[in-house]
Amino acid sequence: MKNNGNQSQRIYDKTTRTWYEVPEDQYREFDRWRTNLRKREQYSGRCFCPRGKWWLCDGNCVDCEFHTRNEVSLDDPLPDGEGTRGDYVPDENPTPEEIISDRDLLERLTARLHELDPDADKILELWSENPNLSDRKIAEAIGRPQKTFSDRMKRLRDEFRPYRNS
Repeated sequence: MKNNGNQSQRIYDKTTRTWYEVPEDQYREFDRWRTNLRKREQYSGRCFCPRGKWWLCDGNCVDCEFHTRNEVSLDDPLPDGEGTRGDYVPDENPTPEEIISDRDLLERLTARLHELDPDADKILELWSENPNLSDRKIAEAIGRPQKTFSDRMKRLRDEFRPYRNS
């Protein structure tokens, strides 16, 4: 049977157990979305919906009878008995030593900025409010000529550059 494009299609709603007539373009968009979702779940091993039941797919995988919940706990032991899965998950949180060293570096850089510039508190306050604030705006806020302030900031950045990302 050939569709002429202006015909409507039917979508089944599992919650109300009702068929709904929808325009062809809406049906194609919905069918493309649910097919992509179903395939993604099938490739990852979480959906076992048989081909004859694809019309039941509404994209609500959590409540679907064909959806499996095969999550693995990080506390489960490894097959060889040597530890758990959680032992091999990298921890992206900084260590206490890194936090202390970063705080110390920040304090030393702030102290050096105070030595080099009498308006360091005002500059740091402006930077903390808006990290992307231009030198021109900061110079206006502290009442200095823009060129003089930019030259001073360039020298400071050059001096502090070795401490960045270390």
